[in-house]
Amino acid sequence: MKVKIKKLHPDAVIPSYAKDGDAGMDLTSVDIEVLDNEHVKYYTGLAIEIPKGYAGFLFPRSSCYKRKQILSNCVGVIDSGYRGEISLVMIGTSKYSYNIGERIGQLIIMPYPQIEFEQVKRLSKTERGAGGYGSTGN
Repeated sequence: MKVKIKKLHPDAVIPSYAKDGDAGMDLTSVDIEVLDNEHVKYYTGLAIEIPKGYAGFLFPRSSCYKRKQILSNCVGVIDSGYRGEISLVMIGTSKYSYNIGERIGQLIIMPYPQIEFEQVKRLSKTERGAGGYGSTGN
């Protein structure tokens, strides 16, 4: 699948897969903004045109634990209508932040179904039923 991408910054790096078979394409920072003592915003210098019926999902890299940072919203969602710059906000001390030019996250583009809800008075019965948190054991 081809996806249109635009460099907004001369040093922007087009996302790519590190290894054959990887799901996520690495995103690289071109600028960093320390928002406060706990939040750092990383800019990629990229905008993309995701086709209708697809969405982009932003995930942290596994190395984020070494930087004592996590993605502020756990998973970012890029809708097909968004044309702004891709950026990630991390929570954690800026002391351990990534540097400009380092890989900061991963992008996965996936299809999604269009859902139409049908309101009903009853749902079908299942073995689990309404059992919530921890109801299936450890």
